[in-house]
Amino acid sequence: MQATNTFSLKSDYTPKGDQGNAIAALTDGLEQGLKHQVLLGVTGSGKTFTMANVIVNVQKPTLVVVHNKTLAAQLYQEFKSFFPDNAVEYFVSYYDYYQPEAYIPTTDTYIAKDSAINDTIDQMRHAATTALLQRN
Repeated sequence: MQATNTFSLKSDYTPKGDQGNAIAALTDGLEQGLKHQVLLGVTGSGKTFTMANVIVNVQKPTLVVVHNKTLAAQLYQEFKSFFPDNAVEYFVSYYDYYQPEAYIPTTDTYIAKDSAINDTIDQMRHAATTALLQRN
């Protein structure tokens, strides 16, 4: 599928409650060049949908950073459904498991480094960097 340069939101939802004000405020902040903005909300309050609307308003590629892989996967799936005609990529650590080397002096125990790499996630990381380099 060839991604388009225009961000178009596909959803049966419309902004509800405070979402409209949040969308307008975040959009205005971006247009004014604010470098730091925060969107706060409880679980299930529609933060992802709010961000999707902001992306449509500003029409700019967006990097979404989250603190864990579970949330990253959830957001990836939601943004893929909101933007089926756009490139939505996924970039997280390709390690399923990583144990750095360690030394326990009290028992004179050395623990060797160990890891397991997820090949599927590694391919998705490559797709994400390729999309960045090939974007018009």
